Amino acid sequence: MIKSVGSVAAAIIFVFLTTMAMAQDIDGIVEHPMIERYPGQVIAWQHIENYQPYKVAVGPVAGYRAIADWIETEGRVTRTFYKYEGEDRSYSEVYKNYLDALKAEGFDILGEGMSADRKGTAVGSRQWMEVTFRANPATKPGAVGTMFSGTSSSGGAGAIVATKERAAGIAYVVIYVEQHSKKYIGTLIDIVEVEAAETGLVVVDAEAMGSEIEEYGRVVLDGIVFDFDKATLSPESKAALDAIAEYLNTNPDKSFYVVGHTDSKGTFGYNHKLSSDRAQTVANALKTDYDIAPDRLEPHGVGPLVPVFSNESDVGRDKNRRVELVER
Repeated sequence: MIKSVGSVAAAIIFVFLTTMAMAQDIDGIVEHPMIERYPGQVIAWQHIENYQPYKVAVGPVAGYRAIADWIETEGRVTRTFYKYEGEDRSYSEVYKNYLDALKAEGFDILGEGMSADRKGTAVGSRQWMEVTFRANPATKPGAVGTMFSGTSSSGGAGAIVATKERAAGIAYVVIYVEQHSKKYIGTLIDIVEVEAAETGLVVVDAEAMGSEIEEYGRVVLDGIVFDFDKATLSPESKAALDAIAEYLNTNPDKSFYVVGHTDSKGTFGYNHKLSSDRAQTVANALKTDYDIAPDRLEPHGVGPLVPVFSNESDVGRDKNRRVELVER
């Protein structure tokens, strides 16, 4: 297909800006692949910690230097500060670009907002940013200091708080944007990759089951463990079975499908049978060992047909191998 002259010119400009930005990045940076930078930005500062606490603010300022609603998490934290110099863009354009990109990539937006002055207290206001920076200070000096200190002549500011569940674990992204001066827009992108729980250590509990079923009509039975490539329950599954039975006994009016899932390795026929056998094993254990009425649990296997993550990685395949209760 032949592109128009205008589209070719736009493409050339985009490539030029991106190339120029990369050429001016500080030395030794490792840009995180999760978020693509705004065209024309350059990386002026970066700090990466393999493991540290981080407080994700998801509510407005509720008092003097205080935010009432936080998510306290920890994991690998990548903080990258970008500069955009020029009068042809505004902080609101940069902000909107990142917001649209996060939504397009399937992130859940926990908070968002912009403020043209220092009077607001909502997410994205300068007061809000000052409180979040106090909770998560920059421990490495550099260009990011312009955002943490601000200036009396600064323009507007905005912030986006988002999260996404990945095969490797939950990730939080906090994007701060400020019009530092007429020709200078600063953007700080903090990415917190929460370390995934070690397989087999998480066990479903009755209260959490109820919440999941009420909201989604289904729940993954964490803590159910099978012998490798078999439908035999491991002894460590008992804690999960105890919790499942507790939930079923306190909700005697509810009936469920017990649904087995596998990854995509191997043939469909083999995986379908394995998933069916595992679902049957769980249903039988609940009926035999916990006196759950047989007509309340109907086992089925769907093999690899309903993955929750890509089967390209070990972590993704592990997440896809699961048993669920689905409300009937």
